[in-house]
Amino acid sequence: MPRDWRPAEHPYYLHAMSDLRQARAYLARQDYPQIMEDERHAVAEIDAALGEMQRAAFEDGKQPWRYEQPDARLSPTDRFHKALELLGSARRDASHQEDDPWVRDLQHRILHHVDAAHHAVQQAIDDALR
Repeated sequence: MPRDWRPAEHPYYLHAMSDLRQARAYLARQDYPQIMEDERHAVAEIDAALGEMQRAAFEDGKQPWRYEQPDARLSPTDRFHKALELLGSARRDASHQEDDPWVRDLQHRILHHVDAAHHAVQQAIDDALR
């Protein structure tokens, strides 16, 4: 970690963490057997992105795997679409231009996990429609 690293100067990563936590909450309900593997993969990728942020000392005082309770009335398909929306928002937040090579490398790893989670959720939607 670079000596001059100041997470407070990168508030958009804190916004991304919040969106990732909420997306995770929408996906961590394995109530649709034919797509459980896709959900597990998406949750694992979200956890990996949150882990990267935590190791980089993006700390907002919240447990990284705590979340607000999602709307239980949403259908699985609606939950997946809400998760995609949140993953898109997290990606936008984590995509700000960075000058520091260390932060760019961190950003690349975070975006890789967010993109993989997005792909897994899209796969879950496709599998659910079969």
